[in-house]
Amino acid sequence: MAIPSVWLCPKLPPNPNKLQSPNPFPLTHQFSSFSPQVSLNSVESSRNALVSFGESISRASFLALLSASLFLASDPALAFKGGGPYGAGVTRGQDLTGKDFSGKTLIKQDFKTSILRQANFKGANLIGASFFDADLTGADLSDADLRGADFSLANVTKVNLSNANLEGALTTGNTSFKGSNIEGADFTDVPLRDDQREYLCKIADGVNPVTGNATRDTLLCK
Repeated sequence: MAIPSVWLCPKLPPNPNKLQSPNPFPLTHQFSSFSPQVSLNSVESSRNALVSFGESISRASFLALLSASLFLASDPALAFKGGGPYGAGVTRGQDLTGKDFSGKTLIKQDFKTSILRQANFKGANLIGASFFDADLTGADLSDADLRGADFSLANVTKVNLSNANLEGALTTGNTSFKGSNIEGADFTDVPLRDDQREYLCKIADGVNPVTGNATRDTLLCK
């Protein structure tokens, strides 16, 4: 008896790539739910954050400047921040009437053309300072170190120069010392016109406590 031949073929699983069509526009499908309103809201939030940050910076800068101004204004010598080659403030061409610079170190400070009426420089270190064409009427320069200072064309009327050291100072031009107190002042090597020297010798008196030189001797009075 013949046995029929049977071909046994295992059933293959279906091909998933053939059963499901691939998405031809994956990116389009991915962002199909994108909302323009969400984007606008994000931009608006960013802009508001930047504006708020800018306002914070502006307020902080204003407060810093205000604090600095109040601090500088508390000290007359610092109220003009930014000047003189070695000093702490701008003092050239300024109205500094009645300002207090007593005891300060103002080496080579520039006071050119400034108004310094009744200013207080008592005991100040003013070596090499320039008072060119400045108005020092009634100022107090007693006990000040004025070596090498420039008083060219300056108005030194009624100034207190008692015990000041003016060694090597410049007084060229129409520098006037009328009515000034020069008791104990040292005028060593100060170039004076004949009329200036004659006037100063009439009122000269005292001895400088630092140099030990008599005022009349330093003026070369006869």
